[in-house]
Formats: sequence, C-alpha cells, structure tokens
Amino acid sequence: MTVTWSEPHVGSVCLDVCCGTGDLARMLAQQVGTEGQVYGLDFSTGQLAIAQQRSLQSSHFRSIRWVEGDALQLPFNDSQFDAATMGYGLRNVTDIPRSLQELCRVLKPGGKVAILDFHRPSNSQFRTFQQWYLDHFVVPLAEGMGLRDEYAYIGPSLDRFPMGSEQVDLAYQAGFSKAVHYPIAAGMMGVLVATKGSH
Repeated sequence: MTVTWSEPHVGSVCLDVCCGTGDLARMLAQQVGTEGQVYGLDFSTGQLAIAQQRSLQSSHFRSIRWVEGDALQLPFNDSQFDAATMGYGLRNVTDIPRSLQELCRVLKPGGKVAILDFHRPSNSQFRTFQQWYLDHFVVPLAEGMGLRDEYAYIGPSLDRFPMGSEQVDLAYQAGFSKAVHYPIAAGMMGVLVATKGSH
C-alpha cells in the first residue's frame, strides 16, 4: 500500500528515506523499471551494506542507488523526485516537522510521499493488546537475540508519536497541499500520504 499510494510510474525518479535494508526501495524499483531511478537513503552504513548486498542478487535492482544521509538534511536538489516513501522512520527522527519539510522540498510539484509506521490505536482494547504483545513477545524475543534495547524503545516511541490527525496537520504545516492518514491493522499501523502542490 505504501509503495502504491506514493504513485511511482515506469520511468519515475523515486526516493526511499530511512530505507534500512531496502525493502521499500526494491518495491519502488520494480515499479519504475529500468527507465526509472530509485534512491535509498539511510544514516546507517550497516543497513545500507545489507541493502546493497540484497539488491545485487537481482539485475532488476540495478536502478537503485544507496546513499548515506540524514532525513533532516536530505542531500538532494529541490523538486528532484516524482515519489517518495518512508517505512518506520518518521517515528524515529529527532525532528518530525523538519523531516516532513525536507520530503516536501525534494518532491516535484504534484509528487506524493507515503509514510508507513506503527501507531497507538485509538481503541483502548487494541491499545492494550498492542502493549501486551510488545511486552510479552517482541521484547523477550529480541532479548533472546541480544537486541533488547533496539526493541524496548518501541512502546515509549509510540506514546510520543503524533496520531494520524496530528500527522495530517504537520504535513500541511510542512508545505504539502493535501494529506490523508490511513489507519491499517486496527489502527496499530498507518500510512500518511501527502501531496506537494502543483504550484
């Protein structure tokens, strides 16, 4: 849904911010084809190394360029991209408004960004279930792999993360002309889709 809602086309130039190991970037590459170009950006050299290794397994992904960079200071020109995505990154940046401003800046007029992330559901039962699942399954499993700290932060980060309606407001404040938030998975996840004005 995230990739589809960003509306990449054959020949598009696309950006995946906070790309991690490159899942969304590879999906974008499938959409833009050999005529298009995809940039996967992350600040982690380790994640980028994995992304690059995975993309080498298929010639289909030669249209991806992996870039080390900061989501708050994107190393790209104004109005460079037709479409952009971000998966599980907005919740982790230190300045959400700044990150949205940067995404708006680098999109071409009429371009869309789709941002996927975990959320706190508004329904109290789903919220309780989500926290129980994190506490009793996700964190213990991560602890068994020596990654407790990397996953224990999810709960507190969800408490701080703006709700869908707040994300829409922040997108407008960042300069987008249209913004819609789609809750998915009973509100435990969501996708913010924002469009840059054509003028």
